[in-house]
Amino acid sequence: MPAGPTDKPKSKLGGSHTTIIGERQGKKIVALVSQHPEVKKIIPSVITVRAKGASGGIITGKVQRPDERGNLRLLISYGTSSQELRIVTTVGDVLEGERIMNELNAMLKDG
Repeated sequence: MPAGPTDKPKSKLGGSHTTIIGERQGKKIVALVSQHPEVKKIIPSVITVRAKGASGGIITGKVQRPDERGNLRLLISYGTSSQELRIVTTVGDVLEGERIMNELNAMLKDG
């Protein structure tokens, strides 16, 4: 059976756990980022809670600064919780990473 659009994020999602905050909206952000042809893998990290309060609310996603190899960080915030996800790219330097960061943030803004 050919892979459909919903199969793509799972194939690029890896790491020790695959929990994404924000339920469907969080998964939608990850799915959108995973569509970029130069994104190789997305690795979720721990979920942190900033303060006590009502859970839920507005979800935001922002791709941040590349490392020396062009890999990026995706920060998802949802209510009082946040999660950092590492984005492994196919590029090999900071300048190419910055280009991908700008492209991904434009996708998130439009999506």
